[in-house]
Amino acid sequence: MSSPNAIDVIRQVKSLQHLSEDETVTLSKLLTPIIFKPGETVFNEGDSGNCAFIVLDGTFILRKFGRSVRYYHSGELFGEVALLDERSRTGSIVAKTAGTLLRLHKDDLQNESAVSPGLLAKVYKGFATLISSYIREADALYDEMDVLLIQDGGCAPGYNSVTAYLTEYLEKAGRKVFIAAEGFKSLVSNRTEDYRGLIYDSETFHQMDNIRGVIFSPPLRTQRGADFRTERFPDFKQPDVQKTAVQSILDRKVKTVIGIGGNGTFAGINALSKQLPDSIGCYFIPVTIDSDVYGTSCIGEFTGVEVGAEKIRCYMADARTHKRCYIIEMMGAQGGYHALHSCLGAGAHLAVLPQSEYDIKALAQKIGPRTETVIVVAEGYKRKERRARGIKQNAAEYFRDELLEAGLQTGQKIVCEAFSRDVRGAMPNNLDITLAQRMARQLCTLMEEGANRVMPAVQAGNESSIPFDEIRTDNSVNCSLAALANRL
Repeated sequence: MSSPNAIDVIRQVKSLQHLSEDETVTLSKLLTPIIFKPGETVFNEGDSGNCAFIVLDGTFILRKFGRSVRYYHSGELFGEVALLDERSRTGSIVAKTAGTLLRLHKDDLQNESAVSPGLLAKVYKGFATLISSYIREADALYDEMDVLLIQDGGCAPGYNSVTAYLTEYLEKAGRKVFIAAEGFKSLVSNRTEDYRGLIYDSETFHQMDNIRGVIFSPPLRTQRGADFRTERFPDFKQPDVQKTAVQSILDRKVKTVIGIGGNGTFAGINALSKQLPDSIGCYFIPVTIDSDVYGTSCIGEFTGVEVGAEKIRCYMADARTHKRCYIIEMMGAQGGYHALHSCLGAGAHLAVLPQSEYDIKALAQKIGPRTETVIVVAEGYKRKERRARGIKQNAAEYFRDELLEAGLQTGQKIVCEAFSRDVRGAMPNNLDITLAQRMARQLCTLMEEGANRVMPAVQAGNESSIPFDEIRTDNSVNCSLAALANRL
């Protein structure tokens, strides 16, 4: 195809403006026009790619995370990265209006009978220059990071929620927000690709979405999981590794560090705070299903209990139907909050917590004549004892064997269930999303007031803050509640 209209449009493409007139005409003959109706999809995020597109007429929308983030008009190019490495599409393109695209297929571009080596080299040079400009912009973007978020530890519902709200409130306060792609591990490796830029305002994102690592944050509010964390990074306990992370923070000119996670993440942030100058703000927000930070509600605990209780109800129905004794291991390494409150909410028959001391023989006698029993055992039950004895059984299996050794005889079939990690990937419920919003707003207020080395806290509906030196991560449960969870 070589219509003047197409040639004129090609001349508008910035990465092709260095072509000669003859080369432009040759390239135009490789283009295939494709007509799209309003709402019709060009390609979807995640699709494999082998062609680029130039907008001849009409308007086309780039969508990421289900949101419209950029518009393409006549003379604009998209999808060019696919001509270099055929990587998966990083967004979806949809026709906003009726329009025509000029498709440039990789096979046509590399057809030696139609394209001279010189023209091919010039086209690729144009695309490479365009893509390298993205990289240069990324390098510059991450040279100086204002606020750096760091997530680490076990996943919990609400990591993404509080990340989105922190981005919103901090950006509205004039701050720029970044996040480590893989928690403490990213601080240690400290490459440009170890960081992401978070943008709340859609107009700002439209201007920066071509920069590698820039992410539109609003869709994270209700998103499952934790997109910017790594499984626990044990090496971070080492002083020399922490020193490397401190230097990375200084080299990147970070002004504020915010840790997001549970007790392990707090230990890491607290260690960093003691080595960083006072001019760098250090803060922490608790996200943990087991509520293992004392003195506050923790983001993730409400969803965790809701999902945990529902799982127990299912076991109770099966126990009643099939005359079974279920012994279920659930989260609770130290305090046992999740195991206890899931048990209470579902009405299970016994919660065995890390600090529980029972007359096992008496329990065995109570369980024996029953026709249905559901027992919840926190994962931390007698953990030190199990490790000292070299026993690899989970907490539920260990408690079962204690009952059998104490003489348990029952007509029920005894079934042990190991800790189910699917609760970590649950959709955060409204209570946790609201708590994430409150803590994000409260943290921004603390920063504006000049507070440092503190954690926002919400307890019994009241908002406060706790200095790092007073934060306890050995949270325990109410004794009267633990007694309430014993229906045997």
